[in-house]
Amino acid sequence: MAIHEHGIRKIEGKYSSIKDCLSERGRRIWAAVEATTYGYGGSTLVCKALGMSTATLSKGKRDLKNPNKNKGKIRAKGGGRKAYKVTQPGILEALGNLVDPTAKGDPENPLKWTSKSIRNLTEAIKAQGYSVEKTTIGIMLHELGYSLQINKKTLEDSGHIDRDAQFKHINNRVTIAQKQSSPAVSVDAKKKEKIGNYKNNGREYSEKGKPIEVKGHDFLDKKLGKITPYGVYDIGLNTGWVSVGISADTAQFAVNSIRSWWYMVGKKQYSSANEILITADCGGSNGYRTRLWKVELQKLADEIKINLKICHFPPGTSKWNKIEHKLFSYISKNWRGKPLITREVVLNLIGNTKTTKGLSVKAVLDENNYQTGIKVSDEELSKVNLVVDNFHPEWNYTVMHN
Repeated sequence: MAIHEHGIRKIEGKYSSIKDCLSERGRRIWAAVEATTYGYGGSTLVCKALGMSTATLSKGKRDLKNPNKNKGKIRAKGGGRKAYKVTQPGILEALGNLVDPTAKGDPENPLKWTSKSIRNLTEAIKAQGYSVEKTTIGIMLHELGYSLQINKKTLEDSGHIDRDAQFKHINNRVTIAQKQSSPAVSVDAKKKEKIGNYKNNGREYSEKGKPIEVKGHDFLDKKLGKITPYGVYDIGLNTGWVSVGISADTAQFAVNSIRSWWYMVGKKQYSSANEILITADCGGSNGYRTRLWKVELQKLADEIKINLKICHFPPGTSKWNKIEHKLFSYISKNWRGKPLITREVVLNLIGNTKTTKGLSVKAVLDENNYQTGIKVSDEELSKVNLVVDNFHPEWNYTVMHN
């Protein structure tokens, strides 16, 4: 018994020193040589020492008898597991039909309208009678040219027939305003943000292994509430003004933000201006159909004794509004990964937004409480001193001061 155990340890020691240098075929040939060396009982000894099956050892012995057969190959020709395309013809085409939304097939296939995860694809392909595992599905998808993708905003709706013409009209108006040294601003409201120790999308450098800890749930803190940043971006000067509202995003809030910008910034920059060009989206608190927007603009025009020329972007084209990618995008970059724990933090993060191209931003807190649901009658609307353009008067008009 002692000799038997000594032999096992000896074989184990020899094998451990060379196994990493051997291929699969080389290992079984080495085992066959070792078993032959020990003579009778050598096969049992080697199998126990290496944990090798007798079938594998027998293959090694056959390789010894035919040294030139399959020379240079690990497996014999045709050996190994057969490819899925050989054992299950048609499986690749079946998977392609499941993934490709334009492929022919059953239009009621629920997979097309739910998830295209590997798990769901595996279940769907098995339901068609094929036998396959998730890892193989992943390999097949790559072979078909698929990879995990996110949605990319590249497709535009057909939109209004005069969409491009309105873009040109707005551009011409801005050019004229700048030549006349009149202000041309882009306005809009940024999305509402919860105030508190909540997760803020994006990544920021911090000490390794010590990320900023935030709340596990995003339930609204009623005491801290939400904020709505409303921006005024000066297209010519590349400067931004943001009123951080704590109430509803209404037309009154929108116009008051423009009012704040004028008194705090615009009036100093454009002391001789007799008109302000405002480019805005077609919807929301500053939408062209919003009656209260026009009524409030009339109040502002009368107050500052300056005409307000308005140009709205066509429906579905809000991303062309300069403020989106010239101001709001940089604000989002500046506060990425930083919890907006207080209103003061929000103001500081917005106010410290800068770019290498000279963007500067000022931010103020608007603590007014704006009422929602205010109705404007036909009579009130008729009092607005409105002069409309010949081209799309619903999008292009001027509120004249009285």
